[in-house]
Amino acid sequence: MSRRFAVQAGAISLLGLGANHLQPLRAAAAAGAGAKLTAAGKSVIFIFLSGGIGQHDSFDPKPDAPDNVRGEFAPIATQTPGIQICEHLPMLAARSKHWSLVRSLTHPYNEHSQGHMVMLTGRTLLPPTFNASKPTPQDWPSIAAIAGATTRPRNNLPPAVVLPERMIHRTGRVIPGQFAGEMGPNREPWFIDAAPFNGQSYGAFPEFEFDHQNGTKHVAGLKFQAPSLEMPEHLPTGRMLKRMDLLASIDGQRKSLDRAAQTEEFDRHRQAAISLLTDKSIRSAFDVTAAEPEIQDRYGRNSFGWSLLMARRLVEAGVNLVQVNLGNNETWDTHGNAFPNLKNLLLPPMDRAVSALLDDLSASGRLDDTLIVMAGEFGRTPKVFGLPQHYKLPGRDHWGAVQSVWLAGGGIAGGRVIGATDSMGGYAADSPQTPENLAATIYSALGLPDTVAWEDELGRPHPVYFGEPIRGLT
Repeated sequence: MSRRFAVQAGAISLLGLGANHLQPLRAAAAAGAGAKLTAAGKSVIFIFLSGGIGQHDSFDPKPDAPDNVRGEFAPIATQTPGIQICEHLPMLAARSKHWSLVRSLTHPYNEHSQGHMVMLTGRTLLPPTFNASKPTPQDWPSIAAIAGATTRPRNNLPPAVVLPERMIHRTGRVIPGQFAGEMGPNREPWFIDAAPFNGQSYGAFPEFEFDHQNGTKHVAGLKFQAPSLEMPEHLPTGRMLKRMDLLASIDGQRKSLDRAAQTEEFDRHRQAAISLLTDKSIRSAFDVTAAEPEIQDRYGRNSFGWSLLMARRLVEAGVNLVQVNLGNNETWDTHGNAFPNLKNLLLPPMDRAVSALLDDLSASGRLDDTLIVMAGEFGRTPKVFGLPQHYKLPGRDHWGAVQSVWLAGGGIAGGRVIGATDSMGGYAADSPQTPENLAATIYSALGLPDTVAWEDELGRPHPVYFGEPIRGLT
């Protein structure tokens, strides 16, 4: 688990709550001093489909297009008259009163790392030092990092969290755009590494684990492991308090946190870290694999379902923004064997998990206070093509020119469609939207005014908004 976040059972010694664990807490509190979160601020769950989901095969079907554009899937009616989506999203179709679509988001990039950079940061222009193979310190900060730095923590949890893993390609390429970049390492979002990276499979393991080339595949030992915040049984309260006293007496560790830190700041962050161990409501937010069987069945007993269940619980516990990466290793990159993989292994677990999230937030009365956004780094080509040397069946290539974005809650009016594509689904034909506008929609939901800025170590302000919230959604 991430050194920046995890406090592991069996490994906890309060002497071990040093800079690596407390740094994010310190950064969050420092940001909170100048935070701009207003009373109207909502929570956000940003679902990211790494690899790029095809618009034709999800939320923008083209039933009247030629066969090599339409693809193999048929459209189905949703609960909203006039709106059709893919036949393999029946649960979402039945809940269209809660969600709306933007069918015209566009940017100029067809390469994965470039697409991730612009969609995860909300800035179309690539940073000058952009490197497709790894993040750089001069990258634009991610939306999650900005939310963590500019919204006020509501409790001892960080204001922004990314789960269930960092996005790392099977080749070892660490995908840029998901980190703090020029904001500095102390302002990284908190990563909950609950799904161990592996370069051998894709999808919602263990139920829907597969290989793009060779179909269903299971990797031994691959396990969704939510972080444990339990204290070990051999560490009773009295002993813990003694260790707290011992910790307070060690000046060297205090200096390692930050030579400029004040004693009261150290004490505040120490208390915050300890609260992660002792607060039952916080612990339960992470313990999703032990949730009631009925709950797990509704979300799905897989990494997609557990991740969105954890996201819902974290929002309820007070986290402002949760980014959920549904599928590592660019899972949604359906170059070949696209239609069987989407039909059997990708769309069903996404459909179920997102629908369960909608149901629970609606039932609890929190949907109006929680914006849910679902997008990838780009769409996919209008034409279906084949690469017989690599895949048995055809698929679609990368396509930055247009993609569909799904939104719900947070004041979004359900049953609406913003923008449209041409008859082939290849380009925005009406109301084109940019990554900047999508990011502005998220920041606005968080209660951030368009004048908000984050400050670097030299006190220089950097704007957050580079676009306007998408109009017509509310």
